Amino acid sequence: MSRISVRGFAVASATAVTAVGSVVGVASGSTAQNNDAEAAATDLTLLADIPTGQQAPVLTASLTQQADNQAIAADASAKKDAEAEARKAAAKSAIKKKKDAEAKAKAEKEAKERAEAEEKASREKSESVSDASSFSVQSSYTVAQIQAMARQMVPSGQWTCFSNIVDHESDWNYKAVNPSSGAYGLFQALPGSKMISAGADWQTNPATQIKWGLSYMNERYGSPCEAWTFWQANNWY
Repeated sequence: MSRISVRGFAVASATAVTAVGSVVGVASGSTAQNNDAEAAATDLTLLADIPTGQQAPVLTASLTQQADNQAIAADASAKKDAEAEARKAAAKSAIKKKKDAEAKAKAEKEAKERAEAEEKASREKSESVSDASSFSVQSSYTVAQIQAMARQMVPSGQWTCFSNIVDHESDWNYKAVNPSSGAYGLFQALPGSKMISAGADWQTNPATQIKWGLSYMNERYGSPCEAWTFWQANNWY
């Protein structure tokens, strides 16, 4: 190999080494590796001064060094990419855990609120239907007296719905009779005799009728307001 061709090959090899050194320097954030590459280029330039018989081993060593530098750069880049992916995965996992915890807390809160609401409704039902015998028996009752009884027996939050139903069914006449069907009383029970479950005096005692009517609305619809919602849609309940 002539001195000129060797020098040309050495310069080309030095350029390659310099490029590899730059990549490694950027990946690692160190300027030392760039300097190493430049030094390697200078060393290769001196290849022309090496006797012909020793040039082949020198070239082999140079190419091996280039391959090693490339491998180091690739490993550094792969490590950096792996670390970035690991950070992304950790962030996603943390976000998911946070969302799962929030969803669980929300579900538990809603379940607790439902349980409390059901307990309250159950308590109101049990407390709302007073014993009709607690009211003095009279030969007749005014609308105001009947409504006063009902207010004592019906939960305040259900009063308007309860009152609306009685307004439409009997206009608060506890002796009202439907001439066509025979439905009777404040709630137009059909037959009226079914109100005996609340008391034998169902025909003459509005308190007994109120007790029966409230129980009927609670048991069939869940509450007077739910019964009123049904009534509005169907004109009966």
